[in-house]
Amino acid sequence: MLFHAALFRKEVPMEYRVTLIQSEEGFSVSCPALKGCHSQGASREEALQNIREAIREWLEAEEAERSTFAVTEETVIV
Repeated sequence: MLFHAALFRKEVPMEYRVTLIQSEEGFSVSCPALKGCHSQGASREEALQNIREAIREWLEAEEAERSTFAVTEETVIV
């Protein structure tokens, strides 16, 4: 499932694929592209609304972290 999440400063809609898992308690949802970005809800709609907010908060925290720390990414071959 894809949905749009607006970036705070750039206001550019972004699509993120999310994974929903239904259980007796409701729905758990995660965004595999954003490590550690998870949420839940009693209904499918609530879970999707909650993950939208979680993605916004994740992106905001990531932006703050990158401005505070020298973060680099590299590819290694194993």
